[in-house]
Amino acid sequence: MMNEVYHIPVLLKETVDGLNIKPNGTYVDLTFGGGGHSREILSRLGKGGHLYSFDQDLDAQKNAQPLEEAYGKASFTFIRSNFRFLKNWMQYFSVEQVDGILADLGVSSHHLDDGERGFSFRYDAKLDMRMNQTAKLRASDVLKNYSEEQLADVFYLYGELKNSRKLASTIVKARATTEMGTTGQLAEILKPCLGYDREKKDLARVFQALRIEVNGEMSALRQMMAAAVEILSPGGRISILTYHSLEDRMVKNIIKSGNVEGKTETDLFGQSNAPLKAVNRNVITASAEEVQQNPRSRSAKLRIGEKWKR
Repeated sequence: MMNEVYHIPVLLKETVDGLNIKPNGTYVDLTFGGGGHSREILSRLGKGGHLYSFDQDLDAQKNAQPLEEAYGKASFTFIRSNFRFLKNWMQYFSVEQVDGILADLGVSSHHLDDGERGFSFRYDAKLDMRMNQTAKLRASDVLKNYSEEQLADVFYLYGELKNSRKLASTIVKARATTEMGTTGQLAEILKPCLGYDREKKDLARVFQALRIEVNGEMSALRQMMAAAVEILSPGGRISILTYHSLEDRMVKNIIKSGNVEGKTETDLFGQSNAPLKAVNRNVITASAEEVQQNPRSRSAKLRIGEKWKR
């Protein structure tokens, strides 16, 4: 039986409603996790409808087994892969266009709550942070092998930390004499660099930056969004949940203009060439009730785009 507490889906109804599901349509859930969004999509599909679900995590693959048994190959296909390979896999299954794509970005509650995975400083564990357990690069590798300049760039670009250079310098000095293999060791080393009133918040940004670097999240998101825009059918929807400004900015810009920079290009008649249009003018956020039940939803922003029918 699927683990119900693996991951509580955020904005479940709003995210799936945003896909405007057709019972006989073809849909993609790019972040299967515990299967909450996938189950909701499948419950709305009828004969002829099909869902492809992606996740690179081995634990998620185990969660997919009950759905594979319940719905069969005719309706559900689980793909253990990074969603950056969306287009490749759709070509493999001879799928030229899909009617909707859903992605719940960032780190799942399962990853944060599993102390052994090293995603959170709440537990003293090995600095791993790999979403794909077969990948080679770990957070400890980044901390041990990156130059001071590279570390500063990671903390500044992916953690948006103003004291990134100080953090990087502290790590480089400490690693010369101290083993840096656990989350607790990293937190202790960085403690003098963190303001007392912002310690947990800034440490969370450090962990976010390392996680993004280890998993190549921003490049994967860029590739996925480009593929999603290409394979969506006219009138098809894309429903994306973001949790920090970096990924939200990219999703917002691509929906608005079709590119990461957010630069709108027009044709000879002044009409926008953007392949998508925003369905919701303002981002959709969780209600106070949902935030109370699921704290992860506090920072969630839902953006929905629809491919123009030209």
